Amino acid sequence: MNKNSAGANPGIVIAYTSCALVAFAGNSVLCRLALGSAAIDAASFTGLRLVSGTLVLALFMACSPRRSRAAARGSWISAAALFAYAAVFSFAYLTLSTATGALILFGAVQLTMLLAAHLGGEPLRRNELIGAGLAFAGLCYLVSPGVTAPSLPGALLMAGAGIAWGIYSLRGRSSLDPLAETTRNFALTLPCVALLGLCFFNDSHISLLGGLLALLSGGLASGVGYALWYAALPGMTATRASIVQLAVPLLAALAGTIFLAEGLTARLVFAAGAILGGIALAVKQQRGG
Repeated sequence: MNKNSAGANPGIVIAYTSCALVAFAGNSVLCRLALGSAAIDAASFTGLRLVSGTLVLALFMACSPRRSRAAARGSWISAAALFAYAAVFSFAYLTLSTATGALILFGAVQLTMLLAAHLGGEPLRRNELIGAGLAFAGLCYLVSPGVTAPSLPGALLMAGAGIAWGIYSLRGRSSLDPLAETTRNFALTLPCVALLGLCFFNDSHISLLGGLLALLSGGLASGVGYALWYAALPGMTATRASIVQLAVPLLAALAGTIFLAEGLTARLVFAAGAILGGIALAVKQQRGG
């Protein structure tokens, strides 16, 4: 799992990306299953997720035939973005449905990556401005007051998680050794995990089911999923990486309907069309320019 193999073989990039997108959607389902049933508190879910992800990735590192990892280093900035995403993600899902949370999350991710491209010297063209405006309008409609509107604090938290994940993804495009760098980024989050646990110690509760769901989210959907994502990123442009993530809210909505019996409201459908359509329009124009 390295930059050269992924970048040189489109089939590998597609395979890694597909598995990573399923893992992203799986995180939303696992988190909502755990927190929606009060099987675990948000801080403990975050802690177990990051600790188990670190342990699984360290095991993969130990079993890897490639012993020289000197060129790959974890980054405190990437680790901070990873921790911020994971922690805020958990607290947001205390009040959001699986589909709505994923929609807000990846809407914020795409807007973050588009803004980064603009700040990097790529001017926004007309269709990009229209698309970004349409996506923003969709987000405003989704969180506007109403019977089926999501919790505003939850929506704002999830938007923050999306910004953090967008930063983490952008930094992953320069990864030299995806497995090693993901492992070290996870390990660098552990001091923050300890601090979070101390801050919410009095509110902590972990059932067997909640602990199992957190471990699955961390070890499989996060640890393995993020390593695959980092492996795929060097083989894609930032714009293409932004495009493929548009599939995650739809995967999460489908999974939420199947596993959590969450209905699809008209508000969610219309908001999804505006957000995903607007971002796709903006990204398409960026590719064509």
